[in-house]
Amino acid sequence: MNWFVLSATFRQSSTPTAEAREKDPFNKYLARGPVFRLTAEMVRDQALLAAGTLVEKVGGDSVQESARRRSIYTYRKRTAPPDNMLIFDAGSREICQPKRLNTNTPLQALVLLNNPGFVEAAKSLLEAAEAKRVLLQVGHVERFNPAFIATKDMIENPMFIETHRLAEFNPRGTDVPVVLDLMIHDIDAILSVVPSKVKLINASGVSVISETPDIANARIEFENGCVANLTASRISLKNMRKSRFFQKDAYISVDFLEKKCEVVKMKDAPEVPGDFDMILQNAEGVKKQIYFANPDVEQNNAILDELDSFADAINNNTTPVVTLEQGTNALRVAYRIIDCFNNLPSKSNDFLAFISFYSFY
Repeated sequence: MNWFVLSATFRQSSTPTAEAREKDPFNKYLARGPVFRLTAEMVRDQALLAAGTLVEKVGGDSVQESARRRSIYTYRKRTAPPDNMLIFDAGSREICQPKRLNTNTPLQALVLLNNPGFVEAAKSLLEAAEAKRVLLQVGHVERFNPAFIATKDMIENPMFIETHRLAEFNPRGTDVPVVLDLMIHDIDAILSVVPSKVKLINASGVSVISETPDIANARIEFENGCVANLTASRISLKNMRKSRFFQKDAYISVDFLEKKCEVVKMKDAPEVPGDFDMILQNAEGVKKQIYFANPDVEQNNAILDELDSFADAINNNTTPVVTLEQGTNALRVAYRIIDCFNNLPSKSNDFLAFISFYSFY
């Protein structure tokens, strides 16, 4: 089972407060940091073992990291061990290190989500789960956002979708493109409401501060004609997490950050409209009435609802809200977007694009 939690969870002390000890005595809901974390080699080997792809051959020459042998046999340069192992505090072998650091950071969670080796393990895990009929759930927590829950049933065959996910700069997670850091949440939400396959993807990304794109825009075209335009930035002056869905006779706006929603619908105008009715008439003389149908948004703890939902799926043998197949599809689309970032501009052009982006938002 995978639990995806807020980044603050990874910065907690392993010493629980009295309140946390009372509410979560067994640390089921991660009320405190772990006392012990697996080493970098163990994390990698456990992922391969869980996916059933670990090659348990003993001895022999070292091999490249992409191979599925135990980490002790991976190829390592003296001062440059594999990046994902460095993030889990593996030594660089430049100096003697009798004891390693033992940190817990949000970046480590991103590695488990997006590193190609772990993605490959996830695919193998999916195949094994389907063969053995084991339930798995991916932690796309925005699916449990109360604003999205309140409007999801109203989103019916949208034909145009626009999303903006902007965040102030934080060095956390800058080793991966903003697509995997932020945009991935909107990709999953869109795929969950569009009943069609992806037809074409066009995208561009700009690296401003990091070595990977900090700003990205993607246009996704679906086979049913729906078009989604996604924008993500981690160098914005303000935080924003909004999605807008346009469909026949309806406009739906979801604010994931403020947990608010707005629904504007159209219907045939009454023969005798009221004094305050909003009536539109087209060139053919057809009249439509505009009205607001804002649903009630019940505030919740999305993380707890996510875990409770998975527990209910296990107990009742039902399909989880976010299946591993859906999570894999979202990640596959994200990598297709990243593949479009072939020719990044120079740093000078990056700065100009950066200024233009700020002037727009």
